[in-house]
Order: sequence, then C-alpha cells, then structure tokens
Amino acid sequence: MSDCCVSEARNARERKLLWVVLILNGLMFIVEFIAGWLADSSGLLADSLDMLADAMVYSLSLYAVGHSMNRKARAAMLNGSLQLILGCLVLLDVGRRIWLDSTPQPEMMTTIALLALMVNMTCFALLFQFRQGDINLRASWICSRNDVLANAGVLAAASLVTWLESPWPDWLIGAAIAGVVIHSALLIIRDANLSLRFGESAANCCQRKE
Repeated sequence: MSDCCVSEARNARERKLLWVVLILNGLMFIVEFIAGWLADSSGLLADSLDMLADAMVYSLSLYAVGHSMNRKARAAMLNGSLQLILGCLVLLDVGRRIWLDSTPQPEMMTTIALLALMVNMTCFALLFQFRQGDINLRASWICSRNDVLANAGVLAAASLVTWLESPWPDWLIGAAIAGVVIHSALLIIRDANLSLRFGESAANCCQRKE
C-alpha cells in the first residue's frame, strides 16, 4: 500500500474518532450546563464549559486533519485562545456565586458528574492511542484526561458540600477546573507557537537553499 493510501486511511480513522468524541462532548455540555444552572453548582457549570472547550478542540482538530503543520498550529492557537477565554469566564462566574452566596444541590451534582465521568472515560479510552500524535490530536487527549480529573473533583465536592453543609467545596472545585482549563490552554498556545516558529524556520531554510 502506498504512503498516500496509508495517510488517507489514517486521516479517515482520525476524523471518525473525532466526530464521535465531538458529539459526546457536545451533548454532555448541554446536559451539564442546564443541570449546573438548575443545581446552582459552580462545579457543574465549570465542567460543562470544559466540555464546550473540548468540543471546540475536537472541531478544530477535525478541521486540521490532513492539513499542513502551519495550518494545524494556527488551529491549535485559536483552540488554546478560546479555552483561555472560557477559563477566565468560569472564574468570574465562581466569584459571582460567592458574592451571591448561592447554595448548590449535591444530589444533582453527583448524578450529572457520574454521567459526565462515564462519557469522559469513553473519550479518554478512544483518544489514548493519539496521546503522542500531532499537536491537535495531542490537545484533544490532554482535554479528555483533564475532564476525567475534573469529574472526580466534582463528585468529591458534592460529597463535601453534604458533609460540611457548605457551598465552599463546590466553589473551590469550580475555580480549580477553571485553573486546569487555563493551564491547558497556555500549554496548547505554547506548543502552537513552537510549531509556528519551527515552520517559519524550515521555510526560511528552504528559501536560503534555493
């Protein structure tokens, strides 16, 4: 089989996988956002926006499949920038809830967080094979890994809200998830910058040789 056919087969497999995780994350974002709003939970809302960020990651990764390194790096740069904005918005929402002294509903938090955990474990398993792939597939795997940790955090926060009879565990996990999103966004932006610089250096080298 020629290199071209192998590459096309790999691209088709990557697209199919990314469509699956994109749909799962998009549906879970809607469910978790509505539940987070109804349950007055910063943790669920933060996790839902993390799902939205992931859906954007997968969308941009789909766009980048089969394209040049430069175009992939620019897609990743946009990806990271959007995640950075979302993370900052989540932090603002946590601050608003602390100001309003809102009280979350731990029962709904637990139910939705368990559902989100099952979805994210599925995505994590599907994307595991691409953890060392190109910049966009690697970003997709990083997001999936972070989601599993975030879901576990929301579950722990729900238990602590009940045990301590305090909303602070929910607020803290919301802020922590926002911090993870911001950290991941900065890593993706850094990798994108390195790829763009490498691409420019290679292009300049080729021009000098010509």
